[in-house]
Amino acid sequence: MDARDWDERYREKGLLWTAEPNVFVEEVVAPLPPGRALDIAAGEGRNAIWMAERGWQVTAIDFSPVAIERTRALAAERLGDDTHRLVALVADATEPPPGAHAAYDLVLFCYLQLPADRFREALRHGVAAARPGAMVLVVVHARRNLTEGYGGPQDPEVLHDPEHVVELVRDLPVDVESAELRTRPVPTDEGERAALDSVVVLRRR
Repeated sequence: MDARDWDERYREKGLLWTAEPNVFVEEVVAPLPPGRALDIAAGEGRNAIWMAERGWQVTAIDFSPVAIERTRALAAERLGDDTHRLVALVADATEPPPGAHAAYDLVLFCYLQLPADRFREALRHGVAAARPGAMVLVVVHARRNLTEGYGGPQDPEVLHDPEHVVELVRDLPVDVESAELRTRPVPTDEGERAALDSVVVLRRR
């Protein structure tokens, strides 16, 4: 899907995703001291706004102008006088992000589902944006979710198990702190189901 396709998806309903942060983003980021964060493919800004509420200075990027407009509107509602903590910009995840290299204390990829070659490019630019010692957090729908989990994209080309993510960053200046297949509960009309996500924590050298 290109940016225009995502624009149409975002226009179809009020909030395409929940307003709450991703459960794994909250788990990993909540204990960290606030700093500068880059949220790549931020969508409607649920993770970026949550981080800004916790005192982070966040740059959120997405290639959908409609998503960025919605992020700005939601940030204005929820952050009030602290809207300066979040800057939302239209930008492609596979190109260098706005701002200086090695500038961020945290770089977040949450459900950026791309084929391996394009995902590698996005990861390369994201790592370059992280300062030495910074965390790069990757949360993606796992390929094993197709056969063992529930929901999510159905194209195996854009799904990555933890070992796939580790292989994609093998030549980048990062250390792998953890790479796990995690279960995420999904409420449905038939009861709770389980989705499988890859959660990979990297540390910039």
